[in-house]
Amino acid sequence: MASTSTLFSRAKAIRPFFSSTLRRRLPLVGAICVLGFGLPNLFSAACRTRCAQSLPFAPLLRSKFSSQAKAMEGTQGSSSSTVPSIVVYVTVPNKEVGKKLAESLVREKLAACVNIVPGIQSIYQWEGEVQTDSEELLIIKTRQSLFEALTEHVKTNHPYDVPEVIALPINAGSLNYLEWIKSSTKD
Repeated sequence: MASTSTLFSRAKAIRPFFSSTLRRRLPLVGAICVLGFGLPNLFSAACRTRCAQSLPFAPLLRSKFSSQAKAMEGTQGSSSSTVPSIVVYVTVPNKEVGKKLAESLVREKLAACVNIVPGIQSIYQWEGEVQTDSEELLIIKTRQSLFEALTEHVKTNHPYDVPEVIALPINAGSLNYLEWIKSSTKD
């Protein structure tokens, strides 16, 4: 077994090697992280704020990614051909109830699309006790303006006393898909 002083001296001898290796590889790691997180998004934001204009490689990035960044900007839902849209979660006790509710939402044009996710398990507190139930999850895509009508429809057609109806905003998405949500739902 090596003594503590021997291990310490070995660590000191290895440290310069790791330090120089790390310094050489750090820019590579940074580049991979930037590319992985979406350089078109980062570059588009940097160009708008003009913070990247003085960088020597800015023209190269501008030519490579500016068209991609402009295409990404079109997915933000700011177009007049889209409307603010949401994703709504509703849990149901079984497949039959989920299918019936999903079909009625789409038929009434309160939703453009409803995904039914089987096999979820919900753990919750009800009437002072922890409950566990097998359920299915409805993922509903619709206009934000239809949330109240959708909620009333769910309350009327749902077997639970207090059905889950929660909405999350769609902050970005495919422009074609967002236009489709608009055209597939009530005004």
